[in-house]
Amino acid sequence: MSKRKSRKKPVTAISALLLGAVFLIGAALIILFSANSDKVAQTEAYLIPPAVASYPAPDLTLTDLQGNSVSLSDYIGQVVLVNNWATWCPPCLAEIPELQAYYNAHADEGFVLIGIEAGEPVAEVAAFVKAHGLTYSIWPDPTTSAVNAFRNGNLPSSYVIDKNGIIIYMWTGQINQPTLDKYVTPLLTP
Repeated sequence: MSKRKSRKKPVTAISALLLGAVFLIGAALIILFSANSDKVAQTEAYLIPPAVASYPAPDLTLTDLQGNSVSLSDYIGQVVLVNNWATWCPPCLAEIPELQAYYNAHADEGFVLIGIEAGEPVAEVAAFVKAHGLTYSIWPDPTTSAVNAFRNGNLPSSYVIDKNGIIIYMWTGQINQPTLDKYVTPLLTP
């Protein structure tokens, strides 16, 4: 029997380091690309498309928290988001921080946000507004006339009224800031 000596090439430290570096870079790229595609998918899933409309906003007049008579027709020339909501409504409460943040970012661009609280007494609405630090217009509506005027008893419900007083978008249910960024921001004056 002959002894065969097998000759193995020695693995050098440099080869091992290069192989390890290629592996780590590949793993990092896979993680990076999957994280970015997840973010895109989550953002797309997070968008809530509106119902598209084209009809005049209702002739609605209420009293604001300061006791002033206010009307939707007072806002012709501005982009208005009317949000019908209630203090007891969980999806309404969940969207309020996003509505406030959007309002803060766009109030100086001709954007008006009017939150119409459906059904609670004025004092209760005022206490809620103060406790939550809301700075956009809140109109108490103890008789739910806005719900009737918009013909939608679901809460929350939101309506975008263009500068000509025409409702162009509607949502029933909770909306969010990415949705507002996509659908409302293009309507605002630069």
